[in-house]
Amino acid sequence: MRVLQKPVPAQVLAPRPFLRTIARGLVIDHWRREELRKAWLETLAALPPGEVPSAEARELALELLDQVARMLDGLKAKARQAFLLAQCEGWAHVDIAQHLGVSVRTVERYLAEALFRCYQLRYDA
Repeated sequence: MRVLQKPVPAQVLAPRPFLRTIARGLVIDHWRREELRKAWLETLAALPPGEVPSAEARELALELLDQVARMLDGLKAKARQAFLLAQCEGWAHVDIAQHLGVSVRTVERYLAEALFRCYQLRYDA
């Protein structure tokens, strides 16, 4: 589906490398989904029986995790790390800047880009 949605040159001059690129992307997507699924199932197994979400809620959460993972993969490494440190670890911008060796303003730009992508994920989907 994603291949059909992407703009492809009217004339693909090298179809084999093109198909190889598509196949590589599909394999990467498959392994990422498997890693997310495994982590999600481990998290669910640790929950008390009364707090386990329904099957539908579990699948929706997995889909959302996959979308967020794809969004994060689209960021530069430092931007991704800054976003994860801010959102998952609760680090302050100053601490992230020191850790990454960049200015606070750069951290703010990284976070703004990541949050904009989250916004797109939420409202453009």
